[in-house]
Amino acid sequence: MTLIPAAVAAAPDLGTTEGFTAWVAPHWAAMAALAGRYGADPDDILQDALAAAWRKRAQFDPARGSARNWLLAITADQRHKSWLRTGRWLTRTRPLGDVDPTAPAGSDATSAIDLERALRRLSARQRLAVDLHYYLGLDVAGTAAVMRCSPGTVKSTLSDARGRLRRLLGEDYR
Repeated sequence: MTLIPAAVAAAPDLGTTEGFTAWVAPHWAAMAALAGRYGADPDDILQDALAAAWRKRAQFDPARGSARNWLLAITADQRHKSWLRTGRWLTRTRPLGDVDPTAPAGSDATSAIDLERALRRLSARQRLAVDLHYYLGLDVAGTAAVMRCSPGTVKSTLSDARGRLRRLLGEDYR
């Protein structure tokens, strides 16, 4: 009698709609957060990411990384493809909500606006690293897996991004 590890035995069948849905569900919020940070329509990005994940589901190898990182990498790719298709190059980040443009400098509202404007001036790679590490809370290894690079590259990219943000925002925002 061969014993199958519980994680393997409990893994959903990715060949069925129900199994695929159950597999994606725990990662949906992170995918939506990444898609929602940029783009004209995050719903389109998510739909494209789900379609791509469905088409490529046989390529997923749990020995190479987590489902979350694999799905986030597909979402990041679809976000980039959306930018290329629509010609909307990093035109916005997350909605700022009801921000008072007359708020005094240094207030939370103006700080948020300044930070979002500075983030728009980072390279696409730096912004992706910042989103994954700081906004989604992935560790360096997870960020590297999503970005398909080494952890050292992620550390360097984040360092460069922080340096650029310091220069853009100045001493008032340290």
